[in-house]
Amino acid sequence: MDEQRPATPPARTDPSIDLLHQRTRQPLEVIFSPRSVAVVGASERPGSVGRTVLWNLISSPFGGTVYPVNPQRPNVLGIKAWPSLRALPEPVDLAVIVTPAKSVPAIIRECAEVGVKGAIIISAGFKETGPEGARLEQEVLKIAQAANLRIIGPNCLGVMRPTSGFNATFAKGMARPGNVAFISQSGALLTSILDWSLREAVGFSAFVSVGSMLDVGWGDLIDFLADDPMTRSILLYMESIGDARAFLSAAREVALTKPIIVIKAGRTAQAAQAAASHTGTLAGSDEVLSAAFRRAGVLRVDSIEDLFHMAEVLARQPRPSGRRLTLLTNAGGPAVLATDALVSGGGELAVLSDDTRKQLDGFLPAPWSHANPVDILGDADAERYAKTLETTGADPNSDGLLVILTPQDMTEPTKTADRLKGYAKLPGKPVLASWMGGSEVAAGERILNDAGIPTFGYPDTAARVFNYMWRYSDNIAGLYETPTLAEEPSGGSDVARALVDEARASGRTLLSEFESKRLLAAYGIPTVETWLATSEDEAVEKARALGFPVVLKLNSLTVTHKTDVGGVKLDLRDEAHVREAFRAIRDALTGRGLSSDAFQGVTVQPMVKLDGYELILGSSLDAQFGPVLLFGAGGTLVEVMQDRALGLPPLTTTLARRMMERTRIHHALKGVRGRAPVDLAALERLMVRFSQLVVEQPLIRELDINPLLVSGERIIALDARVVLHPPDVSAASLPKLAIEPYPHQYAKLLTLKNGEQLLVRPIRPEDEPAMGRFHQALSEQTVFMRYAGLMKLSQRVAHERLARICFNDYAREMALVAERPSPDGKGGGEILAVGRLTRLRGTKDAEFAITVSDPAQRLGLGTELLRRLVEIGRDWGLRRIVADILTRNRGMQAVSKKLGFTLLEHEELAPDMVKAVKVLNG
Repeated sequence: MDEQRPATPPARTDPSIDLLHQRTRQPLEVIFSPRSVAVVGASERPGSVGRTVLWNLISSPFGGTVYPVNPQRPNVLGIKAWPSLRALPEPVDLAVIVTPAKSVPAIIRECAEVGVKGAIIISAGFKETGPEGARLEQEVLKIAQAANLRIIGPNCLGVMRPTSGFNATFAKGMARPGNVAFISQSGALLTSILDWSLREAVGFSAFVSVGSMLDVGWGDLIDFLADDPMTRSILLYMESIGDARAFLSAAREVALTKPIIVIKAGRTAQAAQAAASHTGTLAGSDEVLSAAFRRAGVLRVDSIEDLFHMAEVLARQPRPSGRRLTLLTNAGGPAVLATDALVSGGGELAVLSDDTRKQLDGFLPAPWSHANPVDILGDADAERYAKTLETTGADPNSDGLLVILTPQDMTEPTKTADRLKGYAKLPGKPVLASWMGGSEVAAGERILNDAGIPTFGYPDTAARVFNYMWRYSDNIAGLYETPTLAEEPSGGSDVARALVDEARASGRTLLSEFESKRLLAAYGIPTVETWLATSEDEAVEKARALGFPVVLKLNSLTVTHKTDVGGVKLDLRDEAHVREAFRAIRDALTGRGLSSDAFQGVTVQPMVKLDGYELILGSSLDAQFGPVLLFGAGGTLVEVMQDRALGLPPLTTTLARRMMERTRIHHALKGVRGRAPVDLAALERLMVRFSQLVVEQPLIRELDINPLLVSGERIIALDARVVLHPPDVSAASLPKLAIEPYPHQYAKLLTLKNGEQLLVRPIRPEDEPAMGRFHQALSEQTVFMRYAGLMKLSQRVAHERLARICFNDYAREMALVAERPSPDGKGGGEILAVGRLTRLRGTKDAEFAITVSDPAQRLGLGTELLRRLVEIGRDWGLRRIVADILTRNRGMQAVSKKLGFTLLEHEELAPDMVKAVKVLNG
C-alpha cells in the first residue's frame, strides 16, 4: 500500500481548496489574542467608557494595533481616529463596541461585511431593558451567526489577558498575571475582585465579564481555556447557566485536567413548576444544578473566599484520595474547632496506626494527646513539628494533613515554617497550614505559601477547604470508576412507546396504574402482579384467583394520587371485604364531587408484606437540564422525610451507586439491626434500566415508583404513576437531555473480508476491561504507528488512561469498537479495533484516529471504521475531518486516500508526519 506524497500542494483555485489547507484555529483566539483591535465609540470625554477602554488598551501594550473609531473626531487620545470600520487601513480581528444599543446592529453588520471575526459588546440597553432590547439582541445574533462572528456580551465589563498585557475593559487598572482564569456574569463583582486581587497579589491568566451571554457562553470559554497553557484552574461566578448542555459537555472534558470551581448565585430559588408528582415537588432547581455540577466534575463552593481558596490549594497540592484528615497542633482549642468543621462537613479524623503512635511515643513528650488531633504541646519547637509531620504524613490511614500553630512564648513561627517547607510535596496527600496570629506569624506564612503549602488564618477554614478537596476528588473518581454492564431488556422501548402513543392519541396525559406497571415491566423493572376489575364481581373473581389477602386500588385516568381520595384499600382478607372496598373507592370519588369518568374500576393486587424498605425512584423535567432522576426514602411521608438524591440520566451502575450513597436510607440498605442487606448491585442495575426508560421515552413528563419495596429477598415496584406531556407537545420541542445518551443508531454489523461478522458499536464505560485486553495485545509496531512513539504496557492499560478512552461525551467524541461477540452472547466480547472521532474544541473540525489489532489488520476493518466515522462527522455537521499520520504509516495513508482524504505536507509538526484532510461542508 505504498503511496507517493504530493511534492507540492495543489493550486488553490476555489474556496474548498483554501479550506483544505486552512489551519484549525480556535475562534476565540481573535478575542483573547487579537493582532488588531478597533474601539467603536472611542471618546476623549473624561469618565466615559469609550475613553477608559481605549486608554486601557494603549496603556498596557499587548503587541497589537489599536484603531479608535469615531466619525466626529480626527483623533482620540492623540491617536488618529477613523470614521468607520470600512475606513480602516486593514481588517481587524476584534471590535470593542461601546456605542448606544440601538447603533449596535448596524455596527455588527459592518463587522460582518469587513471580515471582523470577534466582538466585545460592552454597551448596555438590551434584553435587560425589555422587549425592544431583546429584539435588538436577536437582530445582532442573527447577523453575527451568519458571518461566523463570535461575541462576548452585551452589557459586560470586557476581557483582560494579564499574561499578554491585553486589557479590553473599562475597569480601573490591570490584573496581575497568574494561572487562574476568572469568569463572571457580574461586572461589578469583577471590579471588586480586581481590587482585592491587587491588594492580595493574586494573579490571573484571564479575567472575563460575560454579561448577557448572547453568543459566547460558559462552554465556549471553558473550551478555550482548556487549551490555554497559562491557565491551571477556572473560576466561575454564575447567575444563570445559559446553554446547559454546552456547559456540562465542556466541563466534563476539562475538569479532569483543570479544576473548574463555581459559585452560583440564587441558591434558594425553587423551581417554577407546579409538578403534581412527588419527584417534581422534591426537585428544586438549585438541587438540580448541584446534581449537574457533580455529573460534570465541577466543584461548587459557597463563598467568594472559598472560590479562591480552592483555586490555590488545587493548583498547589495533590487531591486527597479520601476524607481522613490528620490534625497536628500545639494547642487544643484550635484543633477542636477544626475537628468540628471537618466532621460537620462530612470529613473524618484519621485514626493513627499502631506503628505511627509508637514512633510518636519515641520522641514526643509523655503528655502528648496519643490520638488525632496530635497535640504536640505548647512548647513545640521547629524540629518537633517537622518530625511529627514526617511521621504522621507516612501513616497509610491518613489522606491529608493540617498543621496548626498558635503563637506562644516559646513558639518559633518563622523557623518552624522554614523547617516544614520541605514537606510541601508529600506523595498523594495535601498539606495545609493554619498559622494563627498577626504580624508575628506573617513571615512564616510567606515561607509556607512560597513553598506551596497553602496557609489559612483559622483552622476551621482549613478544615472546610479540605472537605471541599476530598469531595472534589471523590466526585472525579466516581465519574470515571468502571461500571458493570446492566442488561438491556429487548423490545422494551417499542412496548413503552406504544403505551405512551395510545394514551396521547386518546387525549390523555395520565397512564393508569395498570398501564404504568406494564411500562415498567417493559424495561425489566419487577412489579407486583396486578389485575383490572370494573365490577364488584370481577374484583372478587380476581382476588380469589390471586389468593387473600389482597389490595384494591383506584384505576383512574384522571386522578393523580389515589391515597388522597381514599382510593387505596389494604389487607382485604375475604370476598365481603373486597366488595365493601370496591364500593367505598367508587363512592369516595362521588363524595368528593369527582365525575364518574374518574372511576374506571379498580386494580386487584396481592397484599405484599412490607418487611423491607420503601424507596422512591422518580423522574421529572427541568427547564434547563431536561429529565432529572430522584432516588430516596419513599412511602407516604416522602415529602416530610426529604431524604433524596438527584442525578442526570443516563446512569451507569457506578453513578447509580453514587446517587444512593448520598442518601441516609443507603446506610439501612446495607443491613442494620439484624436485617439482611439489600442486593445493592441489583438495585443499581434497576436504576440504570429506569434511567434508560427516561432517556428513550421523552414524552413522559413525570414518573414515580413509590413505593419501590426492597429487602434482602426482593425488589419490587408496588405502585407507579406516569404523567405524559399533552398530545400537542412534540418530543422535539422539549428540553434536551443534559448528557448525550448512548447512540444506539451507530451500532451495526460488519462482515470482514474473511467472512467473519463483527458488531461495530459506540464504546461504553463498561468496556474498560475489554479495552485493557485490546491494548495489552497490541504489538509495539502497531502502538508506534498509532501514537507516533512507544508506550509502556503499564501506561497503555492504566485505569486513568482507559477511563478517558471509554468514557465518551458522545456530543463531542465518538469511539467505535469492532467487537467479536462472546460465545455465550452475554456481552464482554473481544475488541479487535477502535476508531475515534474527536471534535477540536471550539471549531467545526474533528480529528480521527484508528487502531486495529495485529491479527485483524488487512481485512478491511480500518477502512470500514473510517467510513463510518466520516458518516458520523456528516451527522454532526462538521466542516472538516483531519488526522496526523506518520509518513511511514503507508497503510493508514492508503485507507485515508481511498475514502477521499487529501494528504498534505505537515505545516505544524515534524517532517515525519503528513496531514490527512477531508472537507465535508465548505
